[in-house]
Amino acid sequence: MKIALAQINQTVGDFPKNAEKICSYIERARRRNADLVVFPELSVTGYPPKDFLDVPAFIDENLRTLDTIASRVYDISAIVGFVDRNKRRHGKFVHNAAAFIQDHKIVSVHHKSLLPTYDVFDECRYFEPAHTISPVKFMDSILGISICEDIWNDEEFWPRPLYEIDPIENLISYGANVMINISSSPFTVEKHDKIRLRMLIHDAMKYKVPFIYVNQVGGNDDLVFDGNSVVINAQGRLIAQAASFEEDLMVVDIENPAVQIQPRTYSPIETVHMALIAGLRDYVIKCGFKKVVIGLSGGIDSAVTAALAVEALDNENVVGVLMPSRFSSQGSVDDAVKLSQNLGIAYKVIPIQDVFETYQKTLQTEFKGIPFDSTEENLQARIRGNILMALSNKYGYLVLTTGNKSELAVGYCTLYGDMSGGFALISDVPKTMVYELARYINREKEIIPLNSIVKPPSAELKPNQFDQDSLPPYDVLDGILKAYVEDARGIDEIIRIGFDEKVVREIIRKVNRNEYKRRQAAPGIKVTSKAFGLGRRMPIAHNFMCQ
Repeated sequence: MKIALAQINQTVGDFPKNAEKICSYIERARRRNADLVVFPELSVTGYPPKDFLDVPAFIDENLRTLDTIASRVYDISAIVGFVDRNKRRHGKFVHNAAAFIQDHKIVSVHHKSLLPTYDVFDECRYFEPAHTISPVKFMDSILGISICEDIWNDEEFWPRPLYEIDPIENLISYGANVMINISSSPFTVEKHDKIRLRMLIHDAMKYKVPFIYVNQVGGNDDLVFDGNSVVINAQGRLIAQAASFEEDLMVVDIENPAVQIQPRTYSPIETVHMALIAGLRDYVIKCGFKKVVIGLSGGIDSAVTAALAVEALDNENVVGVLMPSRFSSQGSVDDAVKLSQNLGIAYKVIPIQDVFETYQKTLQTEFKGIPFDSTEENLQARIRGNILMALSNKYGYLVLTTGNKSELAVGYCTLYGDMSGGFALISDVPKTMVYELARYINREKEIIPLNSIVKPPSAELKPNQFDQDSLPPYDVLDGILKAYVEDARGIDEIIRIGFDEKVVREIIRKVNRNEYKRRQAAPGIKVTSKAFGLGRRMPIAHNFMCQ
């Protein structure tokens, strides 16, 4: 049996284009003599549709689109993800579903059993879980059709399963001898190799059946999907893997145990690099923008952001803006110019000193006798933010903010200043990883000026200012932040790792105190196991220190 894995990039709610793409992949799979073509989770609607699932017209259009797709299925069978209505008189109104289609007809519908409600997932908010589970007879096989989370609950693989039932075990007990899982599994660094692939191999070996796993690819808002659809044979061997972060149609003969498509392996920083590019490109295109604008300071964060933007959108669609003040060093200005020239992007120089002095003059009576402090520092950041937003309004550019996760965590950023913008590309990238990205971007030639990488980081908002005046070294800061934010460790545990108690307490105090800032930040791309925003929901007003 030849199965085609259709790893596609959908846009939420764009039913005509989603249907057109699905039908084109069905035709391509048919031409390649596949017997069955399998699409990702919610491929009709795009994933995640969020509160559109509460809109009846959205559900209706999704069902009409599925009927249109079904009418185009002949001489091949298809499994397509969609939203089904709950026909019972109780429970949520809809199911997360997969349609099995043959000869222009929807032969059977299969509902998702396990609904994740953690991190970025909130499926219990919308969906009714499956009430029944049943396999499908197809050719000489019995297919066990499952949806994403349904494969993530094997009690032998997970130390603490989240659910009481295991849909895969149930499908096996009903005679399934080929497992098919349609997914929209978001990217986080090292998730595919260290968790997802290991889990699928474990399950294939445990049940001695092949596993076909089809994952979505591309970006939707803050999530980016890495693809990496795979086929594992009944002996637990990876015999085929689709592309990473690219659409792909992979046809595999599951009765052939030999490796048919050798996967390409990537380092963790390579996958983060690809995720950021894919996520930015889709955010810009799917939101209807053409160009982005970035404030260039000569520092590493704005340099990495600009370099990624050029890779995602091409240099003619990226505009840099240098906004020097009297505190800006000539070296930083030169670095920003050199970066722009290396990238081949248009850049503008808009000095802010006159505007800053006007602000100071306007406020001199109010601030009389009070020394220069963070107020005046933040005024400079806010002037720059206003200039970038003015260019955005005038020319229709999307403003990319350049703050990293480390700074956002501790509030080393200015509301309505450097936080102003429409998309925060590296907001889930710790500062130490920003340096890794810079070195990776420069792997073949110098794109980011070396000085931007090696000089001590500084906001340059007052004389002789350096980040380390206010923060511990970034390797220390990022170690504490990973333990607290991503691993949810308490103060005592973090201290036992080897960090100084005073530093730990101060960093955690800053993280807790600055939730109000993060709540107002632009969306960014999730690349770590716990990103700020939808995946980490903390109260703003609280008085708790986790010992």
